[in-house]
Amino acid sequence: MKQDATRNAAYTVDCEDYVHVVEFNPFESGDSGNLIAYGGSNYVVIGICTFQEEETDIEGIQYKTLRTFHHGVRVDGIAWSPETKLDSLPPVIKFCTSAADMKIRLFTSDLQDKNEYKVLEGHSDFINDLVFHPKEGHEIASVSDDHTCRIWNLEGKQTAHFLLDSPGMSVCWHPEETFKLMVAEKNGTIRFYDLMAQQAILSLQSEQTPLMSAHWCLKNTFKVGAVAGNDWIIWDITRSSYPQETRPVHMDRAHLFSPSSLVL
Repeated sequence: MKQDATRNAAYTVDCEDYVHVVEFNPFESGDSGNLIAYGGSNYVVIGICTFQEEETDIEGIQYKTLRTFHHGVRVDGIAWSPETKLDSLPPVIKFCTSAADMKIRLFTSDLQDKNEYKVLEGHSDFINDLVFHPKEGHEIASVSDDHTCRIWNLEGKQTAHFLLDSPGMSVCWHPEETFKLMVAEKNGTIRFYDLMAQQAILSLQSEQTPLMSAHWCLKNTFKVGAVAGNDWIIWDITRSSYPQETRPVHMDRAHLFSPSSLVL
């Protein structure tokens, strides 16, 4: 990595491909929490970051590419599996991607000889978000412009299929509520599904549209946040199905709500 003050970035990584999406591994196991993946038009690159707080002889951040995976089509989304572990022998790298061809690809690697991927087909329009089961990693949930939320096992078979009223924009699987799934739709509706009964059990409503992104708070399961229109929106699901707080944050439409925004 090198300093690049002209773009107000602390460090940059030179990439051979356009970068469409970047995801840090959210699961902390050994060094696995320092893993980063970025996807371009043809490749997915897996790297690791080491920070000065961890090793005092490093100035700022140190980055190293671990593996480049040929993808062959534009990468639109990346989700890490909790099965990813760098401190096992051999190491396990597992993640999935959504792509411009409306397919999901599940990658598994030991960073040596084993480099496999499986294609999951079923969506008929662009996939807007996808996520692994946060504990076992044995299932993947995805939402799409085709007005569906689908759950897949790692063999590629659909285990559940929910019809939506509008394009699905975000899907969240909470580590403390693994039998529930949160799905946010572009029309401003956020629904919680009971995965055992396979039916909706709670809904929230945004007064602004289009809703582009939402997330379920990791620190407080009663809090949900989203961006819709130009606004940043927070719900407390114990109080009302309508927002507890709404603030304008952008002059033009907001597109992404980060989990780090939800610290309430």
